[in-house]
Amino acid sequence: MLIDIVRVTPLANYELQLLFEDGTNGIVNVAEIVEFTGVFAPLKDKTYFDQVQVNPDIGTICWPNEADIDPDVLYSLITGEPLPDFSPVVASAS
Repeated sequence: MLIDIVRVTPLANYELQLLFEDGTNGIVNVAEIVEFTGVFAPLKDKTYFDQVQVNPDIGTICWPNEADIDPDVLYSLITGEPLPDFSPVVASAS
């Protein structure tokens, strides 16, 4: 997919309103897709969670501790499109 996020707005209940460069927009609930442990542990604090912003260098959302979420995953959640298949291609012996 490789469609960048261009705007993020934090909402209540760990939700984010996202706008992608192709005009697609929607809401995702971060609490449903990540556990608030490890690098995501600070996000449990709603004040910290609300510090989310777009990192234009990587085309996705991130927080001050550099935690980020793959934009393809977020796009798939909003649009219902399947994630790309990045499985290695195995050559057949012919």
